[in-house]
Amino acid sequence: MDDEKDIIITICKYIYTNWISQAESQREFASRCGIEESTARRIKNIALGTSKTDYNMSLRTLIRICKKQEISLEDFFGNIKS
Repeated sequence: MDDEKDIIITICKYIYTNWISQAESQREFASRCGIEESTARRIKNIALGTSKTDYNMSLRTLIRICKKQEISLEDFFGNIKS
């Protein structure tokens, strides 16, 4: 998994599978994490393969999501690597 697009897809799949799809709605997930609903939708669409992968998630967005999910960035990336 060394291609940038593969990494983006893997990150989005993890976030979607573990958190967005488990939320009441993507709007609720976005609101709880302090991100735009369009960002949650973009993550979902990349995870499902229905959108281009030219999305560069900001570190700020990832930090907000991880903080609300009570997971450190170290643990997040450890889970992605597995």
